[in-house]
Amino acid sequence: MEAERLVAVIRQALAQSRGTPDIIAEAWQAQALAQAVGSRLAAGGPKELRAEAGALSEIGGGTSGALDHPAARAGVARAARLTEVADPRAALTGLAALLGEVGMALVGVACETDEQGLYWQCMEAIDAADESTDRVRSMLRLLDERERERREELERGRERDGPHGVLHGPVGPVTGLQ
Repeated sequence: MEAERLVAVIRQALAQSRGTPDIIAEAWQAQALAQAVGSRLAAGGPKELRAEAGALSEIGGGTSGALDHPAARAGVARAARLTEVADPRAALTGLAALLGEVGMALVGVACETDEQGLYWQCMEAIDAADESTDRVRSMLRLLDERERERREELERGRERDGPHGVLHGPVGPVTGLQ
C-alpha cells in the first residue's frame, strides 16, 4: 500500500478512536509507519533525504515498543503493508500531520490517566513523535531547497538562452557568396 494511503488510514483510525486503548494503538501504528517510511526513503529515496530518513527510521524503531499495546506486542503494524513512497513530499506532509495529531492525542491520554506507567509511556511516545516530526520537517525543507535550486538553474538557463528561446550561434561557413 502506498505511504499516503497508509497515513490516511491511520489518521482516520486515530480520529475515530474512542478511548485510551484505541489511541495508544494508533499512536503505535503511526510510529511504526514513521519507521517504515524512513527506512524506505533511506534505502531508495532522493539522495538528499537519505541521512534524515535513516534517522527517522531509527527514531521509529527505537520507540515503537514504548507503548504497551497488544498490536505492538504481536508486531501487527499496518506499516508492514507499505509498498512504496510514490510522492515523498506528499507522504512526508501527511506523516507530519499524523505525528502532530498523535502527539496531541497522547497529551490527552497522559492528562487523563492516574497510572504512572501509562503516563510515562505517553511522555516517551510524545517525545518520539516530536523528534520524528522534526526529522520529517527537515526532509521537507531539503525537498524545498532542491526544488528552489532546480528553479534557479532553470532560470539561469533561460537567461543564457535569451528572451525568445535558445539562441544558436553560426551554423557554419556561408557559401555561395562572391
